[in-house]
Amino acid sequence: MKKFSRILALAMVLVLAFSFASCSKNNDEKTDASQTKDIVVSLDWTPNTNHTGLYVALAKGYYADAGLNVKIVQPPEGDAIAACSSGQVQFAVGYQDLLVPAFTSETPMEVTAVAALLQHNSSCIISKKGSGMSSPKGLEGKQYLTWQSPIELAMMEKVVTDDGGDWSKVEQIPNTVTDEAQDVNANPNHAIWVYYGWGGINAEINNIEVDTFYFKDLNPTFDYYSPVLVANNDLIKNDPETVKAFLEATKKGYEYAVSNPDEAAQILIDGDDTGSLQGSEELVKASQKWMADQYIADAPKWGYIDPARWNAFYNWVSENGLSDSKIEENTGFTNDYLA
Repeated sequence: MKKFSRILALAMVLVLAFSFASCSKNNDEKTDASQTKDIVVSLDWTPNTNHTGLYVALAKGYYADAGLNVKIVQPPEGDAIAACSSGQVQFAVGYQDLLVPAFTSETPMEVTAVAALLQHNSSCIISKKGSGMSSPKGLEGKQYLTWQSPIELAMMEKVVTDDGGDWSKVEQIPNTVTDEAQDVNANPNHAIWVYYGWGGINAEINNIEVDTFYFKDLNPTFDYYSPVLVANNDLIKNDPETVKAFLEATKKGYEYAVSNPDEAAQILIDGDDTGSLQGSEELVKASQKWMADQYIADAPKWGYIDPARWNAFYNWVSENGLSDSKIEENTGFTNDYLA
């Protein structure tokens, strides 16, 4: 009986131990759930392959594993950066050239670029092949479709002039085009600014032959960061660990897209709740293959922003009077929160 009593006592101790462990685990799980951070990230436009890593990180559970409840949204009222500055969203997609007013106006926006989504500027000018616009000087007597942005036009004037052309002889017409490849194919006098990873690839898959020149190849100063991921400054200041966790999970999403472009493209297509990618599956997959070499490229790691390149572009902007005030060195970006 004594031996049986000891066995019974030991069994009860084990039961109690497991019960306490189970309660402790359940409490921990409840604590973890209560500590999940809600994060909203705004795109700059409808979903495209600039954004693939975000959708992969969401679909693959990388954000959830980091304790983040992430929602990807369209730009509130068309302005993702303003929404991020106000704290309406915590992260947003932007562009170094378009961020100039955010850092130099009388009321600067409370945002900082925390990661580069592409390592090199893929901006280029396309025109119908053989129409004489394979270099900037060739735009003389032709029509350039413009958004009438001061920085855009200053860059165009710079590359045309440096190539020996006369910018005043280039006719400017409003850019209202939605399919650049089809437009230049139908209009041999048109030259249009595109991002090659989308607009250039669209020409390729439609078998439209185009002439192309890249800004970064003509002037290294124009190899600025486009696009970037920006974060709200209050979030950076008050919750840096969340910023780090978000960027680490996002990095995994983009690294997956580098290694698995076909699968990543499908994740983007499946994750698009705007319907804008319907009928463009071939473009998405072709673009994704091209983008796989662009997300990290020659950088030491995903997201890295080279201070020299960032500063060179903003120095040029300041020197040419394209900002409300001088942009000081190292303004508006940080690498401190990258893994």
